[in-house]
Amino acid sequence: MPLPKAELHLHIEGTLEPELAFALAARNGVTLPYADTEELRKAYLFSDLQSFLDLYYGLMAVLHTERDFTELADAYLARAAEQGVRHAEIFFDPQAHTARGVAIGTVVEGLAAALDRAEETHGVSTRLIMCFLRDESAESAMATLEAAKPYLHRITGVGLDSAEVGHPPSKFREVYAAAEALGLRKVAHAGEEGPPEYIREALDVLGVERVDHGLRCMEDPELVSRLVRDRVPLTLCPLSNVRLRAIDVLEDHPLAAMLSAGLVATVNSDDPAYFGGYVGDTFDAVRGALGLGREELRTLARNSFEAAFLEDEEGRRARYLAEVEAYDFDAE
Repeated sequence: MPLPKAELHLHIEGTLEPELAFALAARNGVTLPYADTEELRKAYLFSDLQSFLDLYYGLMAVLHTERDFTELADAYLARAAEQGVRHAEIFFDPQAHTARGVAIGTVVEGLAAALDRAEETHGVSTRLIMCFLRDESAESAMATLEAAKPYLHRITGVGLDSAEVGHPPSKFREVYAAAEALGLRKVAHAGEEGPPEYIREALDVLGVERVDHGLRCMEDPELVSRLVRDRVPLTLCPLSNVRLRAIDVLEDHPLAAMLSAGLVATVNSDDPAYFGGYVGDTFDAVRGALGLGREELRTLARNSFEAAFLEDEEGRRARYLAEVEAYDFDAE
């Protein structure tokens, strides 16, 4: 039985394994520019964030129907449950689908069909977070928020993802204010490739409650002190950082230093089909590469539940935290 954990930084489109991509392509009449799953898997080698995004958005062409999105989410939830995930807060990118002619309702209802039965089927509670593509215009983000209004009962919060450099959080000031007025929770990618100042903007301009990545906060001691003082969670993705060349090798990752500094660090898989592992694999990898002890792993798991958007279900949060405290590493 793996260590119980919440996953708070997971792009559902990034869980598209080559086998499912080919199956959906065949069903939907899409021709992929790869001979087979093995050739596609070899393409999962990236020089930077943009090289990943090019493949990531290209493969989305296989996703057409509600059924496709349901199967995608079901496949992720099954894998996540096997790796100890008890709660998952799942990102999706509506603009990447509406740009292809897939209606936002198709995406949301397809995902929701899997999420609605996730607890019964997989033992995983879920939340859905709608992300805006930061390399698209602020007007496009606002139009996306407007289009999502009929589905807000399905959506817990908003996020900000895609190519970071040159697209500061402040670009999305108005849409985040509109999202807050609608009662949505707020997170944003910041400080992955972008500078520490992007983290400050995400906090001060967008009012985010969690920072997705936040890796480069360590370059700014004053910012670290603020994040520690205010208990702002960071949803770190170590395997992603290595695959996208933000970190050269996993042994150089600052996760251990972040924990020592008192940061509310969590470990997540980001886009696991592309980056070499799901969240349990990521825990195993950082445990080995960084020499994390049992209590550090327990802290990471505890942080994940404390950082989850479970304010409407504090009893559930308490149960999950009790599972973490009771976990026996010797029984692994």
